[in-house]
Amino acid sequence: MEIITKPKSVLKKFMDVRSRSEEICKPLEIEDYVVQPIVDVSPPKWHLGHTTWFFETFILLPNFPSYEVFDPQYNFVFNSYYETIGARVIRTDRGNLSRPSVSDVYRYRKYVDEKMTEFLNSYHMNDAILPILELGLNHEQQHQELLITDIKYILGHNPLFPAYKKEIKENQNLSGEKRMLHFSEGIYEIGFDAPAFCFDNEMGKHKVYLNDFAISNHLVTNGEYLEFMEAGGYSDFKYWHADGWNWVKENDAQSPLYWHKIDGKWMHYTLSGLQEVDPDEELCHINFYEASAFAAWRGMRLPTEQEWEAASSCFSWGKRWEWTNSAYLPYPGFKKEAGAVGEYNGKFMVNQMVLRGASVATPPGHSRRTYRNFFQPELKWQFSGIRLAK
Repeated sequence: MEIITKPKSVLKKFMDVRSRSEEICKPLEIEDYVVQPIVDVSPPKWHLGHTTWFFETFILLPNFPSYEVFDPQYNFVFNSYYETIGARVIRTDRGNLSRPSVSDVYRYRKYVDEKMTEFLNSYHMNDAILPILELGLNHEQQHQELLITDIKYILGHNPLFPAYKKEIKENQNLSGEKRMLHFSEGIYEIGFDAPAFCFDNEMGKHKVYLNDFAISNHLVTNGEYLEFMEAGGYSDFKYWHADGWNWVKENDAQSPLYWHKIDGKWMHYTLSGLQEVDPDEELCHINFYEASAFAAWRGMRLPTEQEWEAASSCFSWGKRWEWTNSAYLPYPGFKKEAGAVGEYNGKFMVNQMVLRGASVATPPGHSRRTYRNFFQPELKWQFSGIRLAK
């Protein structure tokens, strides 16, 4: 996202981002807004409230003297993980929030948007507030992607497999020759260094030394992964990390998320409904354990995040978040910001793996080659895929 500075462009960007969240939810039925099938999936209603709470808590309350909170209970309801801000609903209990109602949440959004419009047009708005406003907008864009992935999980675990939108397309067939791109050993620069927004975990441009490596110009397809499955990939421990093999056994894992064997055919749930698996489409909804095991089966590996970034200008990316073989760790010189904002990324730098790129669910203008996404290795409800390296 480009840095916004002029008042009119600030307000337009704010309203554009805010309206997109509601646009994502338009195809939903009222019952869809409150479902939480697993701890990692939040109800759509909660996303809409939480992103509103961010602007109320971090911009309006400390900077707009005339502002009155919409509801004092909402700080408890919609705080996510900010210990600095106070007590909150336990993450596993978000699906128990039958109140506030969906209509209450939309009234909350309308109220905060109107107050933000007043604030952005007032003399209280100044350049010192722009960084937290930028963070708030990018934070909401992150939740827009989570909205789409969470909605897919909610509908994809409904026994009727209802479509989110019939006309939406989340998969595409790969075209062109698949080949390995070779890069020579040497020193490469990694990290963000430009006059635009980035998250704090991308900052600190630094040099890394990389040995010779090769990386595929294409993502792994459904057909290639089917070969792994049919070759007994899920039943042979030698391809898996110890934790990954434990995950396979504990979950009786046999296929990517949303895949179902029906009448002898592999089908998968997509945002447009249940469809037969197309072998030529890019693989999706794979966790780190599966990605690593597939790479080992092919006699290759996953790229490190440094290799991925160094090579990313030479291949097409952005349809799938791509697992790397890198643990989520701070860059040299990383420092957490003071206060609640410092809880945004730094405290999660443990027990997680980095994904690079973007996905079909990523909002326009919210992707860049330095973006560092991160999740625990067993999670696969995001639009994640595999790019091989050696």
